[in-house]
Amino acid sequence: MNDKNFVFPEEDENESSPISFYNEDIEFELSRTKETILWIESTILEYACQLNFVNFIFCSDNYLHSLNVSYLQHDTLTDILTFPYTPPPAIEGDIFISIERVQDNAQIYKVSFEEELLRVIIHGILHLCGFKDKTDIEKEEMYQRENKALNEFKERWIPFKTV
Repeated sequence: MNDKNFVFPEEDENESSPISFYNEDIEFELSRTKETILWIESTILEYACQLNFVNFIFCSDNYLHSLNVSYLQHDTLTDILTFPYTPPPAIEGDIFISIERVQDNAQIYKVSFEEELLRVIIHGILHLCGFKDKTDIEKEEMYQRENKALNEFKERWIPFKTV
């Protein structure tokens, strides 16, 4: 590890995680679930936040678009919507991710599906930790935090598949 402050939580086979993964209107199974959970937990700890619960809901473009219109009045496709239920440092929320958008974006950005999905997952977590991405400066800071977290995942576990 390059960052001495980054700590991976201890694994406990008997403890259930406050991080859950669900599907809505699609069939999808997250690979490396255990590693992803540990990575998410360590990222939350790095930003001095307290994880209570996070639900990830993988869905289609149509499903996420309907949420975007209903809750945010945005008539556009998006890859992720994050719904925080408490302000940081407490972490409680639902994160909806369009698998179709992630697949398309992976091709556009010339990265593997896994890398793009992990980027989107950690993007939602960073929002729950209180980071924004509305201004150009905030977007750049968010991108740097995403890259840092992705690099930590790569260092800890098997590197991503290449495109």
